[in-house]
Amino acid sequence: MKKVKLQNEMIPSIALGTWSWGTGQGGGDAVFGNNLTAEDLKPVFDSAMKVGLNLWDTATVYGMGASESILGEFTKGRDDVLLSTKFTPQLGGPVEDRLNSSLNRLGTDHTDIYWIHNPLDVKRWTPELIPLIKSGKVKYAGVSNHNLEEIKLAQSILAEEGLKISAVQNHYSLLYRSSEEAGVIDYCNENNIVFFSYMVLEQGALTDKYNVKNPLPSGTRRGEAFNEDVLAKLEGLIHVMKEIGDKHNATSAQVAIAWAIAKGTVPIIGVTRTSHIADAVKAAEIMLTAKDIRDLEAAAKETGIVIKGDWEKPMH
Repeated sequence: MKKVKLQNEMIPSIALGTWSWGTGQGGGDAVFGNNLTAEDLKPVFDSAMKVGLNLWDTATVYGMGASESILGEFTKGRDDVLLSTKFTPQLGGPVEDRLNSSLNRLGTDHTDIYWIHNPLDVKRWTPELIPLIKSGKVKYAGVSNHNLEEIKLAQSILAEEGLKISAVQNHYSLLYRSSEEAGVIDYCNENNIVFFSYMVLEQGALTDKYNVKNPLPSGTRRGEAFNEDVLAKLEGLIHVMKEIGDKHNATSAQVAIAWAIAKGTVPIIGVTRTSHIADAVKAAEIMLTAKDIRDLEAAAKETGIVIKGDWEKPMH
């Protein structure tokens, strides 16, 4: 597995997401239409670790602790796992109390990356990361769903204490390139910050698994966002993704992941089956040409589809 530099250590070029692990408020059942238990997911975890995909991304709000608890069950007693979890300001603080609860569920004394999940009040919440980094409970500070101005503000708050933002995690896909257009990715590259892209597959809509005849699960966030009208408009893009995939002996999903890597980001891929691990391994090996990238982006633009989450605000 190819590696990327996060400050002074090497991490896999793909991170694995656990948003759909476990059930409960904001969990896999409500968002994805999944109902996954630890028993279902253990083979997925094991196969990922075997191939060197050891960076796992979770959050308190994924099933209100359910995702962290399942991950903690798997990582118990291991020292070869990189953990990434998040503080969600809407839940209230103090940040240290929230972190302690997360660490307890994860069964560890520190997290490799700790994110402020969204920019409810950058001046209020960012300073609370400082003692956590200094104590070693948090190795690297990250911000998620922040725009460029908010990232710079968080960066300046940490800089006063000789610290820095190490990672930014935003929604970024062929259908949603707001972080690129607003200069967030350029800023990250210039400041030695790793940009993590989430929803690269748009929760399944950018695989060729779903279409008008086989829509996404109804009654879920993704089923509503990518309804049959939207899926119909995506057909041209999916066709181009398949053509490029055929050239590289790859699926559409693998092409979408390879695109995100080619753009200099670390995609976070939600994994619920061992086949998803095989997809990630293959995607990391694909070398898209400049023409492939141009063709993908032109086809994506032609769809006219831009779908952001209701938790997101524009990056501009």
